Amino acid sequence: MKFDFVYLGQTVLKYEVPLEVFVSLNELYEQQKKQLPKANKQLVGKIEDEVSLFYDGADSSKMHRHSFVSQDLLKWFYSVFHHYLNWNKVGQFNTKINSIWVNEMKSHEYNPIHIHQGTVYTGLSSVMVLKLPKDTGIEYSAAEKPMNGRLQIIGAANGQFSKTDYSPDMKIGDFYVFPYDMRHCVYPFNSTKDKRRTLVCNVDVDYNPVSSRTAQGQLE
Repeated sequence: MKFDFVYLGQTVLKYEVPLEVFVSLNELYEQQKKQLPKANKQLVGKIEDEVSLFYDGADSSKMHRHSFVSQDLLKWFYSVFHHYLNWNKVGQFNTKINSIWVNEMKSHEYNPIHIHQGTVYTGLSSVMVLKLPKDTGIEYSAAEKPMNGRLQIIGAANGQFSKTDYSPDMKIGDFYVFPYDMRHCVYPFNSTKDKRRTLVCNVDVDYNPVSSRTAQGQLE
C-alpha cells in the first residue's frame, strides 16, 4: 500500500551514536571529570553530578565560556541537528551549539519536568545515553509499565488520536533529539549503586517560523 503522511506537531528523532563518538565522549567525561565546571547552578535537575563539557552562551556568575569538546565531535553534533531540521522540512536556518553537559544520576535523584533554552528561545535539545544501571529497582505499582529511571517526553498535541507522551526503552548509544520547548523529565530509580549517565546538547536555531509552518508530506 503506497501512502504519504503529514504530521501536525513536533517530532522526536532517535539516532544511533557511532561507536567512536560514544567512546570519545565517555572517555572525555571519565578522564576530565575533576576539571569540568559544575553545571548545577544553571540546571533544574536534582542531581549532584552535573558537569559542563561545552558552553558558548553569555558569560555570567554561573558559567563562563569554555570547550573540552573537539571540533570533530562538534561537527558530528551539527550533522545530526541539521538532519533533524532537514527531515522536518524547516526552511533556511542557522545553528549554533550553545551548551553540552553530562548528568550522572544516582539512586533517588531525578530531573523534574522542564524545557530548555539557549541564547535564543528556538532550538533543539537532545539526550544521549552513555551509561545505564543494570537494575532500576523496585516498581511499587504497574510493574508491567516500568518508569524507574526513564526519560519521559511530553507532547503538546492533545487532539483525537494524538500521542501525549513518549517514554522510550532506552539503550546505551541512543541519541534523542527534540525541540527546546518540549517538556520532559527523568524519573528516579532505587535499590542500586549503579549510575545513569546521559549527555545533553543544546543548539540554538535561528529560522523563519512563518515559511516553515505549512505542513508537507514527508515523502515529497
